Amino acid sequence: MIITRTPFRVPFGGGGTDLPGFYKKHGGFIFSATIDKYMYISLNRLVLDKLVKIRYSKSETVASVREIQHDLAREALTFMGIENSIEITSFADIPSGTGMGSSLCYLVGLLKALHTLNRKEVDMQQLAEEASHIEMEILKSPIGKQDQYMAAFGGFLEMHIDKDGKVEVKRPKISQDTIDELEYKVSLYFTNKFHDSNDILKHQQEQIASDKEVEKAMLNIKDIGIQIKSEMEKGNLANFGKLLDQHWQEKKKISHKMSDNELNGLYSLAMANGAEGGKIMGSGGGGLFMFFTPNNDGKKKLKATLEAKGLKEMKYNFDFEGAKVLLNVFQRNNEN
Repeated sequence: MIITRTPFRVPFGGGGTDLPGFYKKHGGFIFSATIDKYMYISLNRLVLDKLVKIRYSKSETVASVREIQHDLAREALTFMGIENSIEITSFADIPSGTGMGSSLCYLVGLLKALHTLNRKEVDMQQLAEEASHIEMEILKSPIGKQDQYMAAFGGFLEMHIDKDGKVEVKRPKISQDTIDELEYKVSLYFTNKFHDSNDILKHQQEQIASDKEVEKAMLNIKDIGIQIKSEMEKGNLANFGKLLDQHWQEKKKISHKMSDNELNGLYSLAMANGAEGGKIMGSGGGGLFMFFTPNNDGKKKLKATLEAKGLKEMKYNFDFEGAKVLLNVFQRNNEN
């Protein structure tokens, strides 16, 4: 048996500039981090039969990989040359549809497990690009490159995306004091709404291609992301809330599916009760809200206000490891 663990991410700036419709024209920039909430993949080689068993929110038992309904599992197994006699189970700290990149955490974690099964070392860049290839080129999903890289690398990460799609990864120099301050002042609240990220991202790409105002908003989002990263490296969070607010206001211009009256109402309520800025995680439309509160009184006021509206706070710490193998019984057996 092999078990992998892959972290979920929280984006700080530049979200959406990792989409091909944008970076092919202007190049992309992403600044993001991962937290201690994970996707787990358990992989087992079946000994007595040649079936393929996949367990997630559903359960599949089929005779061959091509019969699998789970797109990511099917294409990952095909890509890695696995035909049968395999069992895959997944479970996660956070459900899908919450804007935290769960599908790519699944794919990256599964690819990591399959490489381990084949006794092949794979670096983080290759792992991210393989996941990008499967999602973007094989499955033709309307996604960008952020989630694959964040899942593979983990930690605080800045991504510079060339017009040809090549990604250069850098580790920003952020002090532990700044990280501790971020953990205290940045809160995550579940809106009690799930979303279809592919539908929102598809509309976003269409808007980027056809609307100059949307393209302008995306350029502003890229600049805001660069500024957030620069301020954080200086240890200055004084403007972080305001920059998050600017990011959210620009993001809502991209697609009407990013937000709705309910989400806008929650945001306004938060801003009137302790928050200095915030934004929806991922593509928008629901999931988790990130809010920044500059002091303890604001943090307490925000918590009381949002919990009274039925929103649940998700406690977290930042994580500094990407996709990793937690258990490899095959390796132990081989060594013995």
